[in-house]
Amino acid sequence: QVQLVESGGGLVQPGGSLRLSCAASTSIFSIKPMGWYRQAPGKERELVAGISSGGGTTTYVDSVKGRFTISRDNAKNTVYLQMNSLKPEDTAVYYCNTRPVRSDYWGQGTQVTVSS
Repeated sequence: QVQLVESGGGLVQPGGSLRLSCAASTSIFSIKPMGWYRQAPGKERELVAGISSGGGTTTYVDSVKGRFTISRDNAKNTVYLQMNSLKPEDTAVYYCNTRPVRSDYWGQGTQVTVSS
């Protein structure tokens, strides 16, 4: 069974940092473009950052540009999201998935809460 498992979330103060990880159960993900998505309470899920299969191309939603960095290690079947200068509006459940998404790939996500 193909699985994506997110980890690394937590409670952090504004201005703090977190590094999220997304571990894939199979190496098939190493050839797929991947993305980090987030869903805040009462809001639609949105794409936060995307990365090409080789890692050479990245994209970000405007609200996180300059603060978040997406990367991947295909040898470890893992995608990362380094989040710096966190703001309360970054509070959400963060998920990874392919681009475009597949509904059967959604995992449990990891909660990120930015609060003082």
